[in-house]
Amino acid sequence: MQQLSDATLIRHKCLIGHKWVDADDGAVIEVLNPLDGAKLGTVPRMGSAETIRAIDAAADAFPAWSGLIPNVRARLLHAWHGEIQRHLDDLARILTLEQGKPFAEARGEVAMGASYIPWFAEEARRAYGAVIPVPRRGVQPITRLQPLGVVAAITPWNFPSSMLARKAAAILAAGCTLVCKPASATPYSVLALAELAKRADIPDGVINVVTGTPSAISTAIGGDFRVRALTFTGSTAVGKELMAAMAPTMKRLCMELGGNAPFLVFDDADLEKAVDVCMASKFRNAGQTCICSNRILVQRGVHDAFVKGLVGKVSALKVGGGTEPGVQCGPLIDADAARKCDAMVQDATGKGAKVLCGGTLLPDKGPGFFAPTVIDGMTPDMRVFREEIFGPIAPVMAFDTEKEAVRLANDTEFGLASYVCTRDLGRSLRVSAALEYGMVGVNDAVLAMPEVPFGGIKDSGHGREGGFEGLRDFMETRYTLLGGL
Repeated sequence: MQQLSDATLIRHKCLIGHKWVDADDGAVIEVLNPLDGAKLGTVPRMGSAETIRAIDAAADAFPAWSGLIPNVRARLLHAWHGEIQRHLDDLARILTLEQGKPFAEARGEVAMGASYIPWFAEEARRAYGAVIPVPRRGVQPITRLQPLGVVAAITPWNFPSSMLARKAAAILAAGCTLVCKPASATPYSVLALAELAKRADIPDGVINVVTGTPSAISTAIGGDFRVRALTFTGSTAVGKELMAAMAPTMKRLCMELGGNAPFLVFDDADLEKAVDVCMASKFRNAGQTCICSNRILVQRGVHDAFVKGLVGKVSALKVGGGTEPGVQCGPLIDADAARKCDAMVQDATGKGAKVLCGGTLLPDKGPGFFAPTVIDGMTPDMRVFREEIFGPIAPVMAFDTEKEAVRLANDTEFGLASYVCTRDLGRSLRVSAALEYGMVGVNDAVLAMPEVPFGGIKDSGHGREGGFEGLRDFMETRYTLLGGL
């Protein structure tokens, strides 16, 4: 790959135990640059047999890894974090080439994902059990937290680096071992992180990476009792299929699924700040985030002023390849994603919405480009209201009362992220409590950080990544009753 200081970070094979290996039959998957469709390389197309060997390796490594005292695991995780920091620019370049996002965004993603590693390294040292008050004479109940065992992770293409780091940090800190299947479109970021884990002397078998056929890999994971948990980030539809596949072996599930985030702007909001927060939420990664604002609901008294400010900022976004200087909006992951955006705009305008800027494919820039777009006049019967857009489209709708805004915001099966812009403290608390979402950002859009619980409710999944809850997802409570005292 171009412009890398350390080309050995690019791995075209999978990591199982101590070896980088090909698929048994030599089959491969092509990895394409979303900017122009150019081939970046290949990775193995693995199936159930290779996945079972990866589980074997993780299961073999588990006793020794879980047996390390937490501060020893912490030292190894800190070393991994140090390797990532030293190769930050190369990791960001890899991410931009395979995913398309601007280099500055890619660098931010790698750094943010890596920040979870030292957090969980230290949090594992505080995974306390309990000495329970004596319920009767002569006994003493105690509890302790122990690692689950082998954990499988299936990571998405939109944030391949941060999702692997975030999941692996908690899994490894808890004392579990990992089998990861990255998205086929963006495997190199995950494989590079695995390479750096080896350089940090994380033992063989603790991290295993398999690329290949999703159905064969997930079936092997679902049928193997040694895998005690699955963490997945992706669509709700796939998440529900995986839940069913994991049921026979009663795996613990941590699912971060689709979103349909409302962005509420009240008439007492700082409008300049509200526009900036909306831009940060909506257009990061060209709108390809599960927590980005999907439906922008603006109180009627400030609707026109807010829309004017938003259109001005969106129209000024620089669109282009992620490695070009100053680019703020790159290509979507592929041409199908761009065509979906076009179909959503056509649906909205056909039902009465008005395009204020953008709204078109940009084939001259590449197959995955869609112009950053603002649509006014959204209604609940439009696809942009009901579906997760996953593209650079900002649909706006006016509302009159706080009660109406909350009703519209909650009118969805999803419940991941939501946003509120107001300068009224009472309203911020009242509306936050009424919104049926796992996360609410008030006058701020940066929800993810190591110290906080990230996750959703309803059809957006369950479990939390980050905070002390993130570690508990991969540990189980063991209870001992000491008698004869």
